[in-house]
Amino acid sequence: MMDGFGWGGWVIGSLMMVGFWVLIFWAVRSFTRRPESTSSASTAEEILSERLARGDIDTEEYTRRRDELRKR
Repeated sequence: MMDGFGWGGWVIGSLMMVGFWVLIFWAVRSFTRRPESTSSASTAEEILSERLARGDIDTEEYTRRRDELRKR
């Protein structure tokens, strides 16, 4: 009647199929994710420095905002 593995084969086969799809999902997600930046605070400080260099803000405003960013 039932040759082979019987119920054990069904269980092992099902677990392998679930594992396969988890592996596929993990691979797709890891390859499509954007690289994470070092930190949002350093990015904000870089933007702030650029604004100072362009003359959008003065040194007093720059210092005040930089100190506020570093508190967070």
